[in-house]
Amino acid sequence: MKSKSAQKVRLTSYDDLFGTSGQDGEVITSVPIKLFHPFKDHPFRVVDDEKMQETVESVKKYGILMPGIVRPHPESGYEVIAGHRRWRACELAGLEEMPVIIRELDDDASTVIMVDTNIQREDILPSEKARAYKMKYEAMKHQGSKGERNTADLVGEAAGDSGRTVQRYIRLAELVQELLDYVDSSKIPMVVGEKLSYLKVGEQKWLVDAITDSGTFPTKEQAELLKERSEAENLTEDGVYAALVKKKSAKMNVTISEKKINSYFPPTYTKEQIEDVIYSLLDKWKQSEEGRA
Repeated sequence: MKSKSAQKVRLTSYDDLFGTSGQDGEVITSVPIKLFHPFKDHPFRVVDDEKMQETVESVKKYGILMPGIVRPHPESGYEVIAGHRRWRACELAGLEEMPVIIRELDDDASTVIMVDTNIQREDILPSEKARAYKMKYEAMKHQGSKGERNTADLVGEAAGDSGRTVQRYIRLAELVQELLDYVDSSKIPMVVGEKLSYLKVGEQKWLVDAITDSGTFPTKEQAELLKERSEAENLTEDGVYAALVKKKSAKMNVTISEKKINSYFPPTYTKEQIEDVIYSLLDKWKQSEEGRA
């Protein structure tokens, strides 16, 4: 069901929010949500959390103020390009229809719009951004973007990320899910995750097992070591575990307070005399321990 308020936001608000040029003659159509299909490999979460509940309350009170974007699905109904959270809010609010703009778009154009309409959200996880940037990068290369660095710069433009940052996120997409989860939870820093992404899948699985067994997460230096050994084709499962749990040998320093030392010796004893007594007692203790062994 169309509304005048929806018509008012069709062009200006849509353009301002999504940063894409509106097409003349586009019409907002109210479509039954039962006809919707999610975007293939949609990288962004749709979670029934507190923010979703706020959206649901807004939908109940005001309706959907910003239409979604869909395209005809090859089998039936429509594939949602932009508006997955609004779609879920409509379900939770008990609405049967949602206002959308129907466009005829190819896969690459759809992917670019899907990423750009989600990438500026504040609650995006590193794994989501990694997959989204990879999808958009590949789509833009298919569209004819020339030059790896230039394409990466364009990919990050909507979120204000540099090309180098985009490339780092794309590297994260090469991590197995368990390691990506650790990056999402900040147990593995992004810079470490980037280096670990160069390990082969099997090697990453070894690392996941080693982390589980030891409860230790790799440092930047350990990640660099693993990467070097992987590239040299001499990384083994035992080598992964050894690199992870290896501790740097540290010199042991024992300090005894002067006050405590003086409590055992007469004031007339010199420093040399005190040391002689201590070393003599330690030698006797050592001989005693060796005898027991």
